[in-house]
Amino acid sequence: MTIKIFWEEPYLTEIETTIVSVKDNEIMVDRTIFYALSGGQESDYGSINTHRIIQARKDDKEIIYTVEDGHGLQPGDCVKMTIDWERRYQLMRLHIAAEVVLEVVSQTLKGIEKIGAHIAQDKARIDFKWEENISKIFPDLKKAARKVIQANQEIESTFSNVESEQRCWKVEGFACVPCGGTHLKRTGEIGELTLKRKNIGKGKERIEIYVNDNSGQETS
Repeated sequence: MTIKIFWEEPYLTEIETTIVSVKDNEIMVDRTIFYALSGGQESDYGSINTHRIIQARKDDKEIIYTVEDGHGLQPGDCVKMTIDWERRYQLMRLHIAAEVVLEVVSQTLKGIEKIGAHIAQDKARIDFKWEENISKIFPDLKKAARKVIQANQEIESTFSNVESEQRCWKVEGFACVPCGGTHLKRTGEIGELTLKRKNIGKGKERIEIYVNDNSGQETS
């Protein structure tokens, strides 16, 4: 089973790892820092040695990486895996920003139902089943989210079940939420939020979430 270093060390940008299997352009490694699309969070960008990773997909508890033609990689090779840090950090900021927004919305609007979410590098979105214009709560939503962000609290990310690889994140006094994505160290790294509302159909509301571009970054 691939050891997922990105959970314990999400600020790590490169590691040495070993190729465990090769099938055409599909590669598996013994440990990885490269997150694969899951739970709405997009995959990282990066490379194995000088070979760009075109796709990363989960297969049960394994992650399979598709690399470019002509890679020449063989099982047993020791290689360097590198990720695009700017993209990873932006995904982490937008991911936890969306989680904070979702938690505040759930605490504010009883009976609201989340029906979808997506975390990209430029923005995050959360879709809800809700009959009213959700932007009505934006002033209170932003105020509550800003309070969590400005408190700069520690974000604890850990296993809730090691065997099944179920994980959760926790901010003391705010929330404890099941989630297998990559997370920031502290809420203050989110930075300033901008929220936009979209009506995506009858009885459906979307919140788009943006973060500013000048948040102080942590490094590995």
